[in-house]
Amino acid sequence: MGRGRVQLKRIENKINRQVTFSKRRSGLLKKAHEISVLCDAEVALIIFSTKGKLYEYATDSSMEKILERYERYSYAEKALVSADPESQGNWCHEYSKLKARVEAIQKSQRHLMGEQLESLNLKELQQLEQQLESSLKHIRSRKSQLLLDSISELKRKEKSLQEHNKALEKELMEKQKALTQQQHWEQQTQPPTNSSSPLSFLLPTDSLPTLNIGTYQATGTGAEEVEGIAQPQARMGLPPWMVRHLNG
Repeated sequence: MGRGRVQLKRIENKINRQVTFSKRRSGLLKKAHEISVLCDAEVALIIFSTKGKLYEYATDSSMEKILERYERYSYAEKALVSADPESQGNWCHEYSKLKARVEAIQKSQRHLMGEQLESLNLKELQQLEQQLESSLKHIRSRKSQLLLDSISELKRKEKSLQEHNKALEKELMEKQKALTQQQHWEQQTQPPTNSSSPLSFLLPTDSLPTLNIGTYQATGTGAEEVEGIAQPQARMGLPPWMVRHLNG
């Protein structure tokens, strides 16, 4: 025995109403998805619960695009419905006004370009000249402003490049100074290679005392030997009393 027809009316029980809403909502969303997949249709579904909670479903084209499409179709349909002879006459009148305005603008543009000036009188030509001078003044003012901005930008770039150049020069001088100090230190710490004595790099050879007292002949007398000895010692800077002692 089949089920009887259910009468559609508001469910009075709050709990039963909420359960029914949840079940029917899930089924409705499922059916919307199925029809979009099976029939390749664009579907948008919007549900608000009694508490104002939003449930929605839209195909891959997104909800916004579908709503925009709906508004376009709805507006076009309303325009067709409201199209009566009176409205068509208004549209024709509006078209004539717009057409005349476009023709006036095109004519003024040709006059500004210096074309079709034969139909203008002296006053109209003077007005056109003043308009052109005013336009030229604005153009020159704008041009001057752009040139000033360009000059300011170039000066700023020049200043930045100069500062960068100074920084590079300072860095180069510091590197050269460090390299010079390093070479000077290496020259001081490196021992000379042309000295035969291990202490020759501490004392110069010309500052060492000489032991050459003098020369004498073996066949001479004792006085000659003393004189031969005393004279070199005197040259070495001996005290006077030692010289007298040696001579006496």
